[in-house]
Amino acid sequence: MSRKDVFAHLTPLPVSVTDGEIRAPKGRGRPILGSPELIQDASRSPVGAIGQSLSEVSRRNERAEEIEKRLAKGQMVVSLDTADVDPSFVPDRMLGAAEAHDRLVNSIREQGQQVPILVRPHPEHAGRYQVAFGHRRLRALKELGGGVNAVVRDLTDEQLVVAQGQENNERQDLTYIEKARFAQRLQQRFSRDVIMAAMSLYKSDLSNMLSVVSRIPEELIDLIGPAPTVGRRSWIEVADLVSNAKTLDRAAVFLRKPEIQEMASEQRFKALIAHLKPRVKKTKADVWATQDGARLAKVTYNDAKLTILIDRKGAPEFASFVLDQLQLLFEEYRSKN
Repeated sequence: MSRKDVFAHLTPLPVSVTDGEIRAPKGRGRPILGSPELIQDASRSPVGAIGQSLSEVSRRNERAEEIEKRLAKGQMVVSLDTADVDPSFVPDRMLGAAEAHDRLVNSIREQGQQVPILVRPHPEHAGRYQVAFGHRRLRALKELGGGVNAVVRDLTDEQLVVAQGQENNERQDLTYIEKARFAQRLQQRFSRDVIMAAMSLYKSDLSNMLSVVSRIPEELIDLIGPAPTVGRRSWIEVADLVSNAKTLDRAAVFLRKPEIQEMASEQRFKALIAHLKPRVKKTKADVWATQDGARLAKVTYNDAKLTILIDRKGAPEFASFVLDQLQLLFEEYRSKN
């Protein structure tokens, strides 16, 4: 499947406008809206982390816009009432930062909606539509009032989630945990091949995501939030820390505290890690010695225990004496207390 014909298998609406030629994107590490067999490319190494350089993020945003322009090319862009448009049947986003939403609202207020969203006729409710991608723009436009510019296409469930996943993947709007939950929700309805195509994931990446999200309850993830800067390794660490019911309860109680919920999502995540990690007890050490400097024993102690270490080779008589006197010392202590 060529990149230019990447949506050739979808049923288009009648052509009403024709745009100029759109330049094909530069080479990329993963297929755009590709099929599963394109993902199984042994010459490419799996990418487990989602952090990218600023230049790469910029290129990915450009590619995402090219996807949308290609979808809109030759198609009728219509204005729909935002009240008639429903989100995708597979949620992919958690409640994001208010600052990012406000920036998008201000941008659309000042410049208008630059790129249409992609929707399909709602499969269950006549006269309504369902979003494939453009959820954030739709939310902003609902807040501003008025209509939303959209391309309407007949999409199957599989085609919708492929478009939804690939567009989000290109923009890198979704955080690691949002992608993991999206994959988990897709798994309830679709094969792993469809999920890999939708999200441009290798099999090992998908397995890791599903493993992480299956070990952390949804309630706990909701309490933490999307945590935009937190990647795979840190989420695996949390999954390991909440591996038993006792620790899980501790985590939930901690995250529900008002002062913790007031924190930004990334700070909540870091605070939880610090709260759950075993505290390293500071150990102090002393040396017992004779008046002439001969070493008798090493004493180490912390909040939990005290240890006396006697070198039986250096002071064999003293070691035996201590052993003999321990019981007598304890009985004396108990009699006085």
